[in-house]
Amino acid sequence: MKYISRDNLLLISNRRTADLAARVGDQLQVPLTEMIQRQFADGELYHAFPTDVSGRDVVLIAATPDDGAHQELIDLIAGCRYWNASSVNVVIPYLGYSTMERAKPESGEIPKGITRTRQIFRTRPDYVAFIDLHSEAVLHAHAGEIRTRHIWTEKLAADTIKGLRIDNPVLVSPDYGFSKRVARLAGLLNCPHTAANKDRYDIDHTIVGQLSSAVKGRTAIICDDMIRTGGSMLQTVERCYEAGAVDVLVMATHLILAGDARDRFSAGRISRIIGADTYPGRQSDDLLEVYSVAPLIAGELTHYLRLK
Repeated sequence: MKYISRDNLLLISNRRTADLAARVGDQLQVPLTEMIQRQFADGELYHAFPTDVSGRDVVLIAATPDDGAHQELIDLIAGCRYWNASSVNVVIPYLGYSTMERAKPESGEIPKGITRTRQIFRTRPDYVAFIDLHSEAVLHAHAGEIRTRHIWTEKLAADTIKGLRIDNPVLVSPDYGFSKRVARLAGLLNCPHTAANKDRYDIDHTIVGQLSSAVKGRTAIICDDMIRTGGSMLQTVERCYEAGAVDVLVMATHLILAGDARDRFSAGRISRIIGADTYPGRQSDDLLEVYSVAPLIAGELTHYLRLK
């Protein structure tokens, strides 16, 4: 594979991910190029590249937390192809609909995690990287012509937890399906881990059963890939205290915190919510401890693109 010069790199983003993309640019020593954008009276959006794209190696960083951000990503990739970019390389920090990667038999459900990722792939990017996917099934939603990567944040998460200097921690998975990833993180922290028993009975509703006594006398850190409404997390918090935990923190890569989730966590017995800046608009405050994935993305791009 050829080396790519930083001078030929064009770094852009969709609107929702501009802050994170700028941080990646700082790491790469490549400025973020802002698209020319306008909105017409009827709501249609105008995009134009402010510089010649032909022959450039484009890096596009775009989370897709809503339908507009998803469509903008598709438009930007298609625009790069239209104006003959040399290569189009995409990083998706947070993939919307990622929990809907399959449909139940005879349900009539649309597995939008797959169908929407296929829409992205059909615009013909050369490379697409995702961060902490809910399911890796979406990686294979193309015909083999696109290079895909799944980037894990475990090392950054472990470093953040170490920086908090938590005494006697134990990691807790909210269900057995996520326990392998929690076990890897526990290995980096050299601490024990356990799992709760969670059953889902509706789209946004779960029941969390008993938890092992491994948390007794320890600080429990409940880990998941995302916090959406926080319902199962808050149930797991209560199960931890019932099992003898002395303190409880929660950690998830993608801090969606939909609806009144933040208020519910603020009212709960939780010391801290730890997470990444993959979901737009999340930053550290009195409740959140947010670490940036910018160095992780920059390192991945430097390696994959062989920047010089």
